[in-house]
Amino acid sequence: MRVLIVDDHHVVRRGVREIFADAFACLQVGEAENSKTALELLMNQEWDLVLLDINLPGRSGLEVLEEAKRLRPQTPVLVLSAYPEEEFAIRSLKAGASGYLTKTLAADEMLAAARKVMSGGRYVTVSLAERLASTLGPDVQSAPHESLSSRELQVLRLIAGARTIKEIAAELGLSQKTVNTYRARLAKKLGLSSNVQLARYALKHNLVD
Repeated sequence: MRVLIVDDHHVVRRGVREIFADAFACLQVGEAENSKTALELLMNQEWDLVLLDINLPGRSGLEVLEEAKRLRPQTPVLVLSAYPEEEFAIRSLKAGASGYLTKTLAADEMLAAARKVMSGGRYVTVSLAERLASTLGPDVQSAPHESLSSRELQVLRLIAGARTIKEIAAELGLSQKTVNTYRARLAKKLGLSSNVQLARYALKHNLVD
């Protein structure tokens, strides 16, 4: 069994590796602490399962997820995040994830989710299933940020973290002009103008730590 763990925290990768090592024989584990390494490992090797964090240096975990499904469409990806289900789970599933887990879940639930998605199923918690069902009504209105692309959402989160346009450009490997374009697009979609308003929106909707 080959498992790729993508998380920027060594202690998290170590903990997940130990959980899987106790449960599966002949386990081979790959680790990536950033999006670049993750995509290189996905491109060069086949994996039975990918465990992916959302909050990564450089390209966000959501962007890595989208690229992973292009590179390895049959490989199940479990998003393992510190962010609450209500803000990122549905977006992750729409992007191709086979399941969404928060880091507060017990080890046995993580293993149950892994087994289910590797057998071809999808894994959602009871609370997430109820939330998914609630989005199917004819009069349901989505929150404005759900219309943001993965890159726009990442720029919003960095703005909310008090990063300057120059700092965001350096972190994402983009030009300042491109970052300003993303900022303008997301501000228009949210109906907001100042960085303070954007930061307040992100905090209100639990889009940042």
